[in-house]
Amino acid sequence: MPSFPPRLIKRVVSDKDVKRTYAADAGPEPRDPAHDAASDYTVVRARDVEDVVAVLEHAAATGTPVVPQGARTSRVGGARASEGCIVLNVEALDAIETIDPLEGIAVVGPGVVNANLKAAAAEAGLFYGPDPASTDTCTIGGNVATNAGGLCCLKYGVTADWVTALEVVLPGGEVMRTGHRTAKGVTGLDLTGLVVGSEGTLGVVTKVVTRLVPAPDPALTALATFGSLDAAVRGVASLRLDRHRPSLLEILDRASVAAVQSFGDYGFPADCEAVLLVQSDRPGHAAEDVARYGELLSAAGALEVAVAEDRLEADLLLQGRRVLSTAIESLGARIAEDVCVPVGRLGDYVRGAAHAAARWDLPIPVSGHAGDGNLHPSIVYPYGDDDARQRAWGAFDELMRLGLMLGGTVAGEHGIGSVKRRWLVEEVGPREVERQRAIKAVFDPAGIMNPDVVFVTAGRPGHPD
Repeated sequence: MPSFPPRLIKRVVSDKDVKRTYAADAGPEPRDPAHDAASDYTVVRARDVEDVVAVLEHAAATGTPVVPQGARTSRVGGARASEGCIVLNVEALDAIETIDPLEGIAVVGPGVVNANLKAAAAEAGLFYGPDPASTDTCTIGGNVATNAGGLCCLKYGVTADWVTALEVVLPGGEVMRTGHRTAKGVTGLDLTGLVVGSEGTLGVVTKVVTRLVPAPDPALTALATFGSLDAAVRGVASLRLDRHRPSLLEILDRASVAAVQSFGDYGFPADCEAVLLVQSDRPGHAAEDVARYGELLSAAGALEVAVAEDRLEADLLLQGRRVLSTAIESLGARIAEDVCVPVGRLGDYVRGAAHAAARWDLPIPVSGHAGDGNLHPSIVYPYGDDDARQRAWGAFDELMRLGLMLGGTVAGEHGIGSVKRRWLVEEVGPREVERQRAIKAVFDPAGIMNPDVVFVTAGRPGHPD
């Protein structure tokens, strides 16, 4: 065990089996599995901000890399152990300190589960918008790290639109406070915005102040099936141009529908090319909105449209979407990806993914948040099949390239992590990467914060790209 300050000794995980559970996140295996076999790492489970300060003081003094970690739901290898690091887990910093209806804010620890914050806000008649698909398990700290979005971004935006202030512990143990709790505040540079989405490369978030808004009505749902992808994209366009935009607008392509139907009968027709799911939660007008959405989808060329009349029916219509991730995981190993393209190019991306699936001889279901162009292709391959695994990474590169070619980005809401470092350079260019490195160095001059994520610190091998 490393020579830690006395207060940290009891926070170190000594059981090897328990320690192993903190080594990985939900991201795909690296291209060279040998580089995922880090054994010389230490796991510290912090209980309060003083523990975090003590870890970062020790890390700075000894030059030890630190990997901040929450619920380990990262899809891009953003929170996995690397050789010689301290894995600093902050799940236990899970207090909801304040729900303030008058000011419209919540003050929470980074370990608070997204769904728990939503529930606490709802009890006060308030609403917290960001809703990743992993809402029941992902934490607010992880949401801040990746600027997470979710199903309702079309109306409610992403995490950065809701965070107004942060408490961050920097390398060396200094506690920095950014932002404001007031409705307005423009004093100095926006360091809150800089930290949101920084993937643990600048410091460790230990407190988050978020906006809350009055709760909307329970959402109602319309579901439409399409015989052509072009008709589905026309439906997306008509909904985006509606005066009252939906709170949710999801798409499932043919391969996604097939995955769901192979998992269970959720009522999708076998020859369906695409499904759109749309919701409204506009107070006093949800039923009116979804009825109008249904008409727009019919006019766009939908084969069938079902419109929920109550919350029970609304939930039933969403069941197929809810089981999609489980259905895909039942097919084999997968690289769950995250690309955002202009909404007008949605059809081009889905068609390109289908061509890639044929070329690499692998299933690639594509689903996602059609309302803002954020798609999630899943590259599926059999467990234990090394040839298929290599083909899957070839398909991954093709899908990244396709997103950029269509004027999009390689990371809509999952972050860069350790998986997409090469594609960060491809997207923004080497000079921009160097500028970002220089900003990181202001906060982390020794390069100890999550050094194998986003950028590779000089002198560290990292995972191969």
